[in-house]
Amino acid sequence: MNCLQNLPLSSGLPFQSIRCHLRKPLCFANTLGMANTCDPNRSMAVKSASGSMSSAETNSSGVKEEKSETYSHDMTQAMGAVLTYRHELGMNYNFIRPDLIVGSCLQTPEDVDKLRAIGVKTIFCLQQDPDLEYFGVDINAIREYARSCNDIQHLRAQIRDFDAFDLRMRLPAVVSKLYKAINRNGGVTYIHCTAGLGRAPAVALAYMFWVQGYKLDEAHRLLLSKRSCFPKLDAIKGATADILTGLSKKLITLTWEDNNCSSVEISGLDIGWGQRMPLHFDEKQGFWVLQRELPEGSYEYKYIVDGEWTCSKYQLVTSPNKDGHVNNLLQVLDNSSSVNASIRKRLIGDDPDLTKDERLKIRQFLESCPDEED
Repeated sequence: MNCLQNLPLSSGLPFQSIRCHLRKPLCFANTLGMANTCDPNRSMAVKSASGSMSSAETNSSGVKEEKSETYSHDMTQAMGAVLTYRHELGMNYNFIRPDLIVGSCLQTPEDVDKLRAIGVKTIFCLQQDPDLEYFGVDINAIREYARSCNDIQHLRAQIRDFDAFDLRMRLPAVVSKLYKAINRNGGVTYIHCTAGLGRAPAVALAYMFWVQGYKLDEAHRLLLSKRSCFPKLDAIKGATADILTGLSKKLITLTWEDNNCSSVEISGLDIGWGQRMPLHFDEKQGFWVLQRELPEGSYEYKYIVDGEWTCSKYQLVTSPNKDGHVNNLLQVLDNSSSVNASIRKRLIGDDPDLTKDERLKIRQFLESCPDEED
């Protein structure tokens, strides 16, 4: 799979600027306060000294460590913070509240029993299939074992790794599914992504903000006091404003004027830097066209013309990013309602809070949101 599939729009990194590895994942954190914080080198040394580690085990351990290093590197590049995840150390987690845990992915069916032992009633997985495949996690075996138990439920609600825009777009439906599961199952809920450092803490924060009555900054401080992580607050703020302004979108049109090329595509925008969308050639007007409905926000993108990455000089551009790359920039503004504009401005500010009526409106939305297939 393409490691760039999940780069966030906010990174401003064009397709060529990150190394490609056969993976697709996330993370930020040291292991302070986390379970399973042993030193992998020390652990391997103990096995070697005892004579219990075979050459096959050594090779397998080395592959896992290499994958973790690649994942951590890509995560750091994409998320804009120094992030580390060591898959070979096993599942790690922290209680954020007595009824809410944020952690890394389950790796074996035995991990289900570990969570049952601490009172978990709902396992809420945010990983996509490529995330699981990269680290060789057999999600079907884990889910089948959970189904065989009568006291725990395993649910999936997938969000693209490293993609702040996808997080924003997916949060309303994902938190709706979480909210309904918690109401149904009770007990302790375990929210996880791959490393438990980006998507999972963001979903937990949104739940605390929308349902449990916390101010966003208050919930964020509590989260960080329990677990070192890096949730994208702007995505949560944007999703909150989206719900309270009716999930409205605006039709935009992008054009490329060149009738001598054979193909024009766009990357970035709302699909991430690892995806491409083709433009349609309008023979009547003589240029390439893309129309798309987008929610309010800022979007960076780039054209790929006959395979060559380039910017349009007739459209807004960004300042050079840290790698020296310049992208086109699109600002989508909702001018339909001064009330909506006021709500969005307040909620994307430094310390947003919700009124009693807004919390009620969000809760009603979560209850009425159509259920997704698991």
